[in-house]
Amino acid sequence: MSVIDTLNGASTTPTTTASNPAAQLDQNAFLRLMTTQLTTQDPFNPVDNTQMIAQMAQFSQVAGIAEMNRSLQTIVDSLAGSRIGDVANWIGRSMLVESNIATPLRDGTYAGEIELASAADAVTVSLVDENGTIVRHLDLGSQPAGPINFAWDGLNDAGETAGGGPLQVVVNARAAGQPVAAGIATWTSIGGIQSPANGGATRLVTGLGLLPVEAALRLA
Repeated sequence: MSVIDTLNGASTTPTTTASNPAAQLDQNAFLRLMTTQLTTQDPFNPVDNTQMIAQMAQFSQVAGIAEMNRSLQTIVDSLAGSRIGDVANWIGRSMLVESNIATPLRDGTYAGEIELASAADAVTVSLVDENGTIVRHLDLGSQPAGPINFAWDGLNDAGETAGGGPLQVVVNARAAGQPVAAGIATWTSIGGIQSPANGGATRLVTGLGLLPVEAALRLA
């Protein structure tokens, strides 16, 4: 009877097996199984030296895997703590995210980036409030393919604050009278981080709500 046989149900000590499932055996459990095997083996058909050496090798392998798992967990914990510390440095900054909603930055301005699939003869960006009213219309003229920045100071023509809340970004790009596809990204402020006690993913508290760290395209 080998240790593998014992793991597969030949053990005479089911209590030990139940408390230490085969998928979670530690060194002590493996040693107890081997001891049980030696004390219950058939004296007329004992385990030969080859089997004993193979099982000792198995024991060393189990011990090595357990040690490696502990080391890997230590590394994971260390990296997680470092990642939270790195993200904490983002508080007070702004990040660019894929979104067609723009929120005011700390100075009241709105900013974003559109990316044209191809060159366009005419490009406009409209900032629209929740009532469907165009708060600001930006004429960017002719633009090449690729990323194009846009910004608005949040003031109307009279110098009065016209923004203050989230606005939808509507892009109209055309070439030879045909529409040109455009991706939209906006800048949003990072006010804090949220790291769940249960070990869940860290999220950023932004003007657009809670966002994953991976949502950040760029930082400013």
